[in-house]
Amino acid sequence: MAKYLVIVESPAKVNTIKKFLGSNYEVMASNGHVRDLPKSSLGIDVDNDYEPHYITIRGKGELLSTLRKAAKKADKIYLATDPDREGEAISWHLMYALKLDEKKVSRITFNEITKNAVRESIKHAREIDMDRVDAQQARRCLDRMVGYRISPLLWAKIKGGLSAGRVQSAALRIICDKEAQIEAFIPQEYWTLEADLKLCGERKAVRASYYGDETGKVDLKSEEQVRSFEQ
Repeated sequence: MAKYLVIVESPAKVNTIKKFLGSNYEVMASNGHVRDLPKSSLGIDVDNDYEPHYITIRGKGELLSTLRKAAKKADKIYLATDPDREGEAISWHLMYALKLDEKKVSRITFNEITKNAVRESIKHAREIDMDRVDAQQARRCLDRMVGYRISPLLWAKIKGGLSAGRVQSAALRIICDKEAQIEAFIPQEYWTLEADLKLCGERKAVRASYYGDETGKVDLKSEEQVRSFEQ
């Protein structure tokens, strides 16, 4: 019986990793995310610190049951989902969905499917990085709040089937604000006044720019105003 359980995301990695680790290891796949926000509602309690409400993704119940049975038999569980923030979040969700004992769980990551990389990851097992998990949750919640609240407005005002994104919507607002500033801009004439001054003891002339007078900075707005300095 395998003493250790390794859970990866992709089923395509299972046999290769199992071959690298040997008979003491059972390798299984989560097939990506196992929990998510519900599709039928916002899924975020905006009145209580934006607490997300997660449910098991449809069709993942049987898979989770199989993983849960394997986890109970293992002495140690290694969560080997992808090394990005999505993978970190999947490991965190697996912890809760499988009701795993934290003392038996470690997080491992590798950037290549090679014998050395996989075995080295076991040596450097760690805890789940909650900063990455929180980053993924924040992105997911922003996706949901923007998409579910702004998309219906697009359907009503522009065209059905359109969707609003957390990045695109904010970027579009910045572009629109900038365009409004451009359209409201009133062009004004302005001049600069410079002089090349020859100083004693200096080979090269020094270029001086007119700034203003004793009252402060003066804007030069016409040729006549500039010409008056020639007198």
